[in-house]
Amino acid sequence: MAKEGVEKAEETEQMIEKEAGKEPAEGGGGDGSHRLGDAQEMRAVVLAGFGGLNKLRLSRKAMPEPQDGELKIRVKACGLNFIDLMVRQGNIDNPPKTPLVPGFECSGIVEALGDSVKGYEIGDRVMAFVNYNAWAEVVCTPAEFVYKIPDDMSFSEAAAFPMNFVTAYVMLFEVANLREGMSVLVHSAGGGVGQAVAQLCSTVPNVTVFGTASTFKHEAIKDSVTHLFDRNADYVQEVKRISAEGVDIVLDCLCGDNTGKGLSLLKPLGTYILYGSSNMVTGETKSFFSFAKSWWQVEKVNPIKLYEENKVIAGFSLLNLLFKQGRAGLIRAVVEKLIGLYNQKKIKPVVDSLWALEEVKEAMQRIHDRGNIGKLILDVEKTPTPLMANDSTETSEAGEEEEDHEGDSENKERMPFIQ
Repeated sequence: MAKEGVEKAEETEQMIEKEAGKEPAEGGGGDGSHRLGDAQEMRAVVLAGFGGLNKLRLSRKAMPEPQDGELKIRVKACGLNFIDLMVRQGNIDNPPKTPLVPGFECSGIVEALGDSVKGYEIGDRVMAFVNYNAWAEVVCTPAEFVYKIPDDMSFSEAAAFPMNFVTAYVMLFEVANLREGMSVLVHSAGGGVGQAVAQLCSTVPNVTVFGTASTFKHEAIKDSVTHLFDRNADYVQEVKRISAEGVDIVLDCLCGDNTGKGLSLLKPLGTYILYGSSNMVTGETKSFFSFAKSWWQVEKVNPIKLYEENKVIAGFSLLNLLFKQGRAGLIRAVVEKLIGLYNQKKIKPVVDSLWALEEVKEAMQRIHDRGNIGKLILDVEKTPTPLMANDSTETSEAGEEEEDHEGDSENKERMPFIQ
């Protein structure tokens, strides 16, 4: 049972409508929900099956209600991450059953509280981790994964905050023990995690940051890192030319042959951390060849060699830490530290662009093309362009709708809102 009194519910509904710049609608439909009989529905992005972009559909689903210990959040914005692309392809260990609603982080307004929830009130502005289901107008998630946001943090910034900054912070400070005077190599320096790493490194004196990124991103991000290299160049030689000993920390989201290169660059007592495997993603759908190639290129690590060279190799998965290994308390402490840094104006999420839910395919293509600088955000209240509206299709919950014909969407320009 949700502890939602009538008066407070009406007050919250009006707040949500005010946030959206809308007048309260008759019949209670002004919050973006729709009623069919007594059942309330919401819009959500549904992945009908693993594969290409044509597996994504904007659909109507039954609105969830909070269970014991959960909060119900009226979503304002959702984060889009590279892991979402891998989920779409089914390119992860033990993928869930489809159809499913993707997405692992969002921001919005607390609309209802489940039993036993303390410390939150209806109307609170929050950001949250969600174990799938984030790309929807309403989500329910346990209170341990929800965090209040500062008054001056926008919902788009809040949706860009949890995955990127928590991942960067835990790797740098909890795993690698970043300290004054150390050096860091980060791949995909122009992405959401890469920019978070760069900002957090700037909070420690005399930290040298080496970054790799596509050449077209260099002008935009050159001031965020100390040394910047093209992602296709021989960065090992470039780093050693500047620092003959190598670096103290390597943060690798690529995998493949970059694992061996990263280990070769470590100084004694240095730490290599693998936190992704984007090299396994080449085409629109899962490729066994790309997977096998990337796996084959990974250097086989000999523990005796690590012992002799005084090197540390580690891995980090934030989602596993949260949802499988029960470390929500650790993550909450990290979020509190990060919010403190945000309030001190030392860090700020970099938002690449805002996309409507109807534009999720185009947003995901932008990530696939490595075209983003910072975070892509799905803005639940954003109106799609006319082309998007004509090109999108609403379907049933199961995503039952004729698949797009290849080539139908080619040569169509998509115009996201760029921050």
